[in-house]
Amino acid sequence: MADQTTNGTMDLGGDLTVYRLGFGAMRITGEGIWGEPRDHDEAIAVLRRAADLGVTFIDTADSYGPFVSERLIAEALHPYPDDLVIATKGGLQRTGPGQWPPDGRPQHLRAACDGSLERLRLEQLPLYQFHRPDPKVPFEDSVGMLAELKNEGKIRHIGLSNVNEQQLDTAMRMTPIVSVQNRYSRVDRSSEAMLDRCESESIAFLPWAPIEAGRIDRDSAIGQVASAHGATSHQVALAWLLARSPVTLPIPGTGSVAHLEENQGAASVRLSPGEVAELSAAA
Repeated sequence: MADQTTNGTMDLGGDLTVYRLGFGAMRITGEGIWGEPRDHDEAIAVLRRAADLGVTFIDTADSYGPFVSERLIAEALHPYPDDLVIATKGGLQRTGPGQWPPDGRPQHLRAACDGSLERLRLEQLPLYQFHRPDPKVPFEDSVGMLAELKNEGKIRHIGLSNVNEQQLDTAMRMTPIVSVQNRYSRVDRSSEAMLDRCESESIAFLPWAPIEAGRIDRDSAIGQVASAHGATSHQVALAWLLARSPVTLPIPGTGSVAHLEENQGAASVRLSPGEVAELSAAA
C-alpha cells in the first residue's frame, strides 16, 4: 500500500505542509467532466479512500461539473482533517460537456471565488488558482482581482494554471505566487522550462495529465522499469515525476477506488538515479 512519507513533503507558501502525491478531483464528475458522476457512492468512496491513504492535497475547480466536484468533496470530507489542503480554481465557464471557454473578468473571478467558498464550506480557500488566462481580458486585471481577494482574506495563497514564463513574471510582480499547474508528464515535456523555473523560484509545480495513459501504456522504457520494480507503468510515470524535481506535486485523478489505490502506490516506488536519467533521456 502507498507510503506517502517516502517522498517527503513540501510547504505551499511556506505554511501549508502537504505530501508530494496529491489527488485531482476532476474525474469524480460525469462524462465530459459534466454533471453528476455515474456512481455517486463510488465518487464519495474515492474521496474518503484518498484521505485514508494519507493524501493531504486535493485539487479541484468550480468548472468540474460545473460545481459538482467541489460539492462532492464537501459532502465526503467535511469537516476536513486538519492537515488536508484543498486547492480550487476559477476562470473558466462551462457551456456544455467538454467545453471550457475562459472567463478572466474580475467580476467573474470574484463570483467564482465566493461560490467555491460556499460549496466547499470554507471561510478561506487555502490555494486559489487562476485556471487559464483569458485572451479577451488583460492578464493583470485577472491577477489583480485574485490579489484583492487575498487581501480580503478569502484566499490564503494564489496559484496559476496554464501559463507561460512571461505571465508568471507579470503575476509575481503583483502578488506572491506559490504554485503553477501546467500540463506535464514524461511524454509531454512542453512545460520543461516552466518546471525548471518553478524549481529555481521554490514554487510548487502541479503537473496535470501526469500519466498520459494512452501513451504511457505503449512506452517500452517505462514498461521495462515497471517490470524491474514489480510496479505498473502508471506508478512508474508518477514516480518519475516525483523524482524529477523536489517541487513537483503530481495530482493524478480518477473516479475509481481501485485506480486511486494504484496511483497512490507510486509513492512507494523508488527509482534509482540511473533509472530517472534513463527515463528522462528516453522521452
